[in-house]
Amino acid sequence: MFDAPRACLPGARRRRVLALLAGLAGVAAATPAMSAPSPAILDLLRAAAAGDVPAIERALAAGAELETRDARGRTPVLLATQGGHVAAARRLIARGADVNAQDAQQDSAFLLAGARGLTEIVRAALAAGADWRITNRYGGTALIPACERGHVETVRLLLTTGIDVDHVNRLGWTALLEAVILGQGGAPHQEIVRLLLARGARVNLADRDGITPLRHALRQGQAEVAALLRAAGGR
Repeated sequence: MFDAPRACLPGARRRRVLALLAGLAGVAAATPAMSAPSPAILDLLRAAAAGDVPAIERALAAGAELETRDARGRTPVLLATQGGHVAAARRLIARGADVNAQDAQQDSAFLLAGARGLTEIVRAALAAGADWRITNRYGGTALIPACERGHVETVRLLLTTGIDVDHVNRLGWTALLEAVILGQGGAPHQEIVRLLLARGARVNLADRDGITPLRHALRQGQAEVAALLRAAGGR
């Protein structure tokens, strides 16, 4: 398991290495071996990833835990959401799946559904107690990527909650800034800008470089978005 220290090591150093290896061996001996997942658990994870609702029900009936996780920390409801399997995700949520459970990269079913524009999963998650304050690995709420990607109906739904419309992520951007900076300026992003402004988004809240949404819109040639921002007091 471990290579023995060379006999030519000086005495003191050799004793330190031996002590270190003995300690590591002790930790290894004290650490219980991880048991292999049961067939029912594997069946549930596979079924969720495939969106196979009958197979999900069979796996749960066979004793699979609803909150079991795969090697990346993904729960069945997150796997179903990741695959865009609305019916499977909704069934798991109806069975009591935790929509706020985050995986190793801080995705949850609620956050990912928002980012992907899976409005019906977002709706089911909210009804099941989704925490709209939870943030992803970029420090953003579900609203921010939904705005960036032009998911109008998802944004409309999220804005019916108490979600912070001016939340700033780790990039220093709000939902309004992302809608402008990373958006295309077309009809979906124009509507999202209208929705955000109607919800009270601060039109002149700048990024870390002091650049406002209006200035970003002008730089990117988004004339229609710039007009909306100006009408709301943007500068």
